[in-house]
Amino acid sequence: MLKISGLELKDHAPTLRLEGQVIGPWVEELRGMCERLLSQRQPLTLDLAGVSFLDRDGITLLRGLVARHVALINRSPFVAEQLRG
Repeated sequence: MLKISGLELKDHAPTLRLEGQVIGPWVEELRGMCERLLSQRQPLTLDLAGVSFLDRDGITLLRGLVARHVALINRSPFVAEQLRG
């Protein structure tokens, strides 16, 4: 399961806080939310402090988002290693 909650920074750039595992159907849910926010042409940040695991599709999604200038913050050493691949 993945919990996605929104925060807003002082510059009004959205930050999504993720908690749980970015796996299975939750990857598509996260993709949809990110696409909606990115379509508004605002900077986007994902707070990964609460993420414990990424499956292959989750890794692919987050790497693709980084390529689109989405910031990933508060990665645990394990998640950072998964993304490094």
